[in-house]
Amino acid sequence: MSLTSSTFRALRHHNYRLWAGADIISVTGTWMQVLGLNWLILEMTGSATSVGLSLVMQALPTLLLGMWGGALADRLPSRPVVIAAQLAQAALAAVLATIVVTGVDSVVPIYAVALAGGVVTALGGPALGRFGAQVVPPADLSNAMALGSLLSSAGRILGMSLAGVLLPVTGNTGLFVINATSFFVVIAAVAAMRRKEFHPLAAAERQPGAVLEGLRYVLRTPWLLVVLALWFVSGSVGRNYQVTMAAMSAGPLEAGAGGYGLLSTVFAVGTVLGGFLVAARPHLTIRLLLITAFAIGVAQALSGLMPELWSFAALMLPIAAGAVTLDTTVSARAQLDSPEPMRGRVIAALSIVSAGSGALGGPLLGRLSDTLGPRLALEIGGVACVAASLLAAVALARLSGRTIRQAARLRPRLEQA
Repeated sequence: MSLTSSTFRALRHHNYRLWAGADIISVTGTWMQVLGLNWLILEMTGSATSVGLSLVMQALPTLLLGMWGGALADRLPSRPVVIAAQLAQAALAAVLATIVVTGVDSVVPIYAVALAGGVVTALGGPALGRFGAQVVPPADLSNAMALGSLLSSAGRILGMSLAGVLLPVTGNTGLFVINATSFFVVIAAVAAMRRKEFHPLAAAERQPGAVLEGLRYVLRTPWLLVVLALWFVSGSVGRNYQVTMAAMSAGPLEAGAGGYGLLSTVFAVGTVLGGFLVAARPHLTIRLLLITAFAIGVAQALSGLMPELWSFAALMLPIAAGAVTLDTTVSARAQLDSPEPMRGRVIAALSIVSAGSGALGGPLLGRLSDTLGPRLALEIGGVACVAASLLAAVALARLSGRTIRQAARLRPRLEQA
């Protein structure tokens, strides 16, 4: 398929090609580290709850500092902030490698690095998202987001696969070193971009109360609140598969580390399929979001009933594809339907909801898996997602009806004027 086709139209732009190439390398390194880190914690503690707690350490700073990061992104030039964030993440990956080499047998230093990484993400993440929106024109932004999901999924597959191959050879240290190196590829790509081909977003003025202004915008936009609420439920009890796949592999499926790696790879393949489907769509609509949320909720509930590894893995494919569709649609609608000077704070709001869902869902699913069993944890989460999607559909239908009625009441006044 050519770069001129609708599915790959964002790749026509030089800066986006550099961004996409760097992204897949960086994501590959990140997922190599994710697999090594999660399995390291599980081996050290024997508890899925401990794996979930590491997610809390990564998510907590975004909950506390995310909107400040968004306000900074709306005001400061994105390029230097992106470079600084990449350098900080590379340093933290190197610290993780050092911790493993020195033979520390406590998870406390690992949690500390996770917390520091969360701070970097909270302050630099909105600028990263805003920068990514400037490497393509607005008309191609939704396609760029979809391709970004596709490339991230491909990077996830490569990362998980390479980690599975390299882990017995290099140990966790090698995985962390590779991840540290990958961040310098992003820096090189940013440095090589053509300044004249950027598509700058309108910046916010420097003024007090920027954080509160962003919060007020979100709270006074009803449709956005409903979408974020649905996304929160789906992200907390619906897609924390880092926890549930590990718990299922170590528990009912009796598949061990190999099974966990296989499930992670299958899930990543599903996200690639979802990325292709989303990129091929000309529009990402709220209706698509609602249908997808309902479908993956049903699939998750069914996954808890699967008797063996292969049947469980088969359901991971549509669930993963649906997760990409849901995430990309939420991100596209939230950004494209919001004012440009507010873009960083809207991205921050998305990050806060994502972090909050991880902070709640990781330990919750881990606890449910430890106490009630992974199967029941999946079933409970799936039913909750189905209920949330139905409630969101009703709420959005009422909001749409209210908007139509308001427009009908306003029309006679305009005609008289």
